Amino acid sequence: MSQIEMEHDVDPRKTILKAIGKLDDVEIFNNQLLCAVYIRPEKTKGGIVLPDQHRSEDKFQGKVGLVLKKGADAFVDNTNTWFNDVSVDIDDWIIFRPADGWSITVNGVLCRILNDINVRGRIQHPDQVW
Repeated sequence: MSQIEMEHDVDPRKTILKAIGKLDDVEIFNNQLLCAVYIRPEKTKGGIVLPDQHRSEDKFQGKVGLVLKKGADAFVDNTNTWFNDVSVDIDDWIIFRPADGWSITVNGVLCRILNDINVRGRIQHPDQVW
């Protein structure tokens, strides 16, 4: 399943959503997405404690995010050449190249704003990719 299975006391999706709180007053424009960056927990399922520098690197090199908001034109393609009916929904885990997103902090949570064309795929659990 994953390279390193992490130990989660709480579902990572719930952890992010609780930390970021309400986003009613955050609007994302055009074809962009607001995604919370997944930061691995401290310990693996095997009991290995990750050094802080490894987890800190997720802030810069993390490739997984939780979709929090979508612009009105995200994944809209009138020519049907870019997406071929592929889209992502709010609460989906997505993968992306870290350099493709604009790093911001929203309500104290590290996020990235990405153009829809920079989403490389969808995964079921954030530990599937590193």
